[in-house]
Amino acid sequence: MKGLRTLGALAAAAALAVSAGAASAKDYRLGLITPPPHQWTKTAQAMADQLKKETDGAVNILIFPSGQLGNEAQMLQQLQTGALDFAFLTLGEFSNRDPNYGIFLAPYIVDDVAGARKLLQGETANKLLDQVDQFGLVGLGYGMAGMRQIVMANEVDSVDDISGKKIRTIPFAPELDFWKKVGAAPTPMPLPALYDAFANGQVDGMQIDFEGTWNSKYYEHADTIIESNHMMFPMIAVASGRSWQQIPEGDREKVEAAFDSFLDELIGSYASIDADYLAQLKTTDVPVITVGRPFFGDAIDEWYVTWREEAPMLTDLEAEAEKIRN
Repeated sequence: MKGLRTLGALAAAAALAVSAGAASAKDYRLGLITPPPHQWTKTAQAMADQLKKETDGAVNILIFPSGQLGNEAQMLQQLQTGALDFAFLTLGEFSNRDPNYGIFLAPYIVDDVAGARKLLQGETANKLLDQVDQFGLVGLGYGMAGMRQIVMANEVDSVDDISGKKIRTIPFAPELDFWKKVGAAPTPMPLPALYDAFANGQVDGMQIDFEGTWNSKYYEHADTIIESNHMMFPMIAVASGRSWQQIPEGDREKVEAAFDSFLDELIGSYASIDADYLAQLKTTDVPVITVGRPFFGDAIDEWYVTWREEAPMLTDLEAEAEKIRN
């Protein structure tokens, strides 16, 4: 009987330990607007899987792609209240509140993914990452999508063939201003609505990357793909300040390390991702033309004149970019 009682006590203690472990585990939610095949979503899921393993399930991040939790303005509000724990966000909602967050959209600020990677790890980028606490957030790092390209429904030989055309954009003030200066009609639109809008002529073209152009089959309704590499497209990874305080300190360190590692790998991966998708697009019947800064005429210089005043930190970013080139 004594042995049975001992076994019973051990079983009860084990059950209590399991129960305590389960109680300490927590599900967290990470929202983003990209669909499941997109590299942002793949990276988020791979990171979540690693963190769950490293923390023995204590940090279990559930991924909600395709804007399932709302658009970015709604997700930002959820982060501020603690209803959402993490997010991969474009810089649109930040730049609309503080113009300095729009400086990364400066046209031709970098030449390629390698330059973008260095700039997003630089002093100016880190200052802005720290300053997301003004929104009730914790900055965990930057990622990016591919360099920006242009897909048009009409044939394009010069920038005049874009003038007056409706170009789908994201509602970033710096991006909208760029297209206005080019002479186009920037048309903000949610990404899930873009394929149908392009197919039925609601928009004439888009600013997009090669990854999205191929995976979402926008090329099916295009007459020209323009390889311009005219902007990088950063993503900022953030945590809710309220949620962050609820994560035990030891687990926070693991979360920070995981975000840092996976985001850096994400940025670096776009050099080959862009090249691979461009190669696939060149197998279609849609002409791909390559252009540089002169294609846009005076629009880019005019953009810089405006935004050096609107966003004072742009000058610092330009100085860093110059050092990277040299």
